[in-house]
Amino acid sequence: MTDHRPICDYEGSEYQKVFWEEGGRAYEDAAEAAALAKLLPASGNRLLELGAGAGRNTPRYRGFDEIVLLDYSTTQLAQARERLGDSPRYRYIAADVYHMPFMPGLFDAATMIRTLHHLHDAPPIFHAIRELLQKDAIFILEFANKHNIKAIARWLLRKQSWSPFSKEPVEFVALNYDFHPKAIREWLFAAQFAIERQLTVSHFRTGFLKARVPAQTLAKWDNALQWTGDFVQLTPSVFLRSRAIGPSQTAAPGQFFCCPVCRTPLEDTPPQLTCQECGRSFPVVNGIYNFKIDQE
Repeated sequence: MTDHRPICDYEGSEYQKVFWEEGGRAYEDAAEAAALAKLLPASGNRLLELGAGAGRNTPRYRGFDEIVLLDYSTTQLAQARERLGDSPRYRYIAADVYHMPFMPGLFDAATMIRTLHHLHDAPPIFHAIRELLQKDAIFILEFANKHNIKAIARWLLRKQSWSPFSKEPVEFVALNYDFHPKAIREWLFAAQFAIERQLTVSHFRTGFLKARVPAQTLAKWDNALQWTGDFVQLTPSVFLRSRAIGPSQTAAPGQFFCCPVCRTPLEDTPPQLTCQECGRSFPVVNGIYNFKIDQE
C-alpha cells in the first residue's frame, strides 16, 4: 500500500514557457544560475536533478557525465527531452519524490531547485535523498524562505496572521510552502547532511525594481550579495550546499532501478520494467521511464 501525501502535478502545463520565458523572470533565472555556479562541483559522475521540470537548469550541470532528470510530470519531461535531446548523458524519470525508483548510493550529487515548496511532508524527503547518495556527495537545495524581509514587515504591520519567526512551514496557497531556514538546517542535519554554504538569492524580487532596472543589472547586484547568506537569510529564496556524511549504502554493480513500492531491484528492460516481487509494471514511452504509482 502507498500513502496519501498530496503531490503537485504539472501534467499538461506550459510552466517553462508561461512562468519563465514569458513571465518576466529573467532576473530570477540569472540570479539562480549565479548561485548554482558558486555551489556546483567542478565535475562528477552522476547527478540527480529532483523536480527537473522542463530542464531549465539541466544545461548548467556541465561537469557531470550523467544527469538523471526526475519529475512527476511526463509533460515537463517531454519538454526537457525536446530541449536537451535523447543523448545517453540524460535519463528521464517520471516519479514522485516520496517513491523514487533508484537503488541506494547511485549518485555523487543531487539538486532540488524550486521544488521543496511543493512538498507536503518535507523531512522524509531529505532522508530518502541521503539514501541515494554516496558518502561525501553534494546536495544543493533551494527553498522558499518564510523568514524574508517582506514577510517580517507584513507580520509587524499585522497584514498577515502567520509569524515569519516560527519554524513550522506555512502553506500560503495549496501545496505551496515557505520554510524557516532553521528548520531546513535541522532537517538536513537529522538526515546526515553537513551544511557547507548558504546563499541568499532574489534580493531584489519586487515589481517596482524589475520594472525599472534591467534584469542583468539586478542579477549582477544579487550576485554580489549572495555571500551574505552564510550569516543571515532574509531573501525569498535561499540556496544551500550540503555534503552527505556518515555511512552510505551501495547497490550491487549493474543495479540502477528498483520498484518504487516494494524496493525490489528492477532489470532495465524497455519498453516495460516489471517487478518480480509485487508484479507492478512500469512503461518506457518516448525515452521517459514512468514510475508514477497510484496512491492507494
